[in-house]
Amino acid sequence: MKVNSNRDISFKGFYNNRALKKGLEFAANNGTLFAASTTLALSLFARPASIWLAPQVDKENKKVACAKSISSSGIEFAISLLASIPIANAVNKIEKKPQKYLKPDTIKNLKTGSKQLAESKTFSFAAQMFKLGLKTLLAVPKAVLTCACLPVVMQKVFQAQKPEPDKKARALVFQGRGNERIARNIGKVLDKPEVQKFSERFKDSNFPMHIIALTDALTTATFMHQTSKSKKIDEKRKKPLMFYAGISTALSIGCGYVVDKLFDKPTEKFIKKFREANKGMPNLEKQVEGIKIAKPILLVGGIYYIVIPFISTFLAEFADKNTKK
Repeated sequence: MKVNSNRDISFKGFYNNRALKKGLEFAANNGTLFAASTTLALSLFARPASIWLAPQVDKENKKVACAKSISSSGIEFAISLLASIPIANAVNKIEKKPQKYLKPDTIKNLKTGSKQLAESKTFSFAAQMFKLGLKTLLAVPKAVLTCACLPVVMQKVFQAQKPEPDKKARALVFQGRGNERIARNIGKVLDKPEVQKFSERFKDSNFPMHIIALTDALTTATFMHQTSKSKKIDEKRKKPLMFYAGISTALSIGCGYVVDKLFDKPTEKFIKKFREANKGMPNLEKQVEGIKIAKPILLVGGIYYIVIPFISTFLAEFADKNTKK
């Protein structure tokens, strides 16, 4: 009993960790940027290491795969930083002052019995449609830019040259212009009865996982198409790169759903303990929402950027050699 008591105290300290809470709030407030930040960290370190450890793979093909990883994550982070912050800020404005942006009937319908709008599952789902849905809308331009930047990354990164920071882009991010207009436009969409009914119907669905799967599939299909047309990528490296991208995404989506399902019960237990440890604390529901958003992002990220690159790099090399034969 004494051991269990000590364990509870230890975990209570973890559940009350300030950095953990801030990270969960970040995931809830801007899931797109949270996903991009996680991807950037894994792509710069874990994924290249995994690719490099793959056996019986041509060294140049490994370099191209690593360059694709770095290019993809860098582009995703930059686009997400520019595009997601205005959307996240606008949704947060609605959450704090719903009466300013939404009709009384809309607020009532989205609350679905909750005391505050922020505590409602229906509103949370509707808000994440905008926050995470942006990730899907950015999939095609991200893939096009990834393919275009890949040859540059091959030349620059492997020569350890650092690109100059984009001061103009940075200015665009921190100006934050148009948040009010975006909030009003989002409010108009939420005022539509069909959007409210859709949110109520699917509020308990695995929306974050579905968005990740759809975005990855769309991004990979676009990237493979752009790679086949590119004149700047070595013809010898195109097929291995396309095989690598396709195999990685297919394995990631399949394994991601399986692992996500396996972690349902552990996540429910974690949320229960987290609620108990932080009962009555501010932003509790926002942090719980962050757990649900972060779960599939971290699980799929771990699979896609650590486990699968090792397998898919080897399989891509095998597929390329067999197609040549």
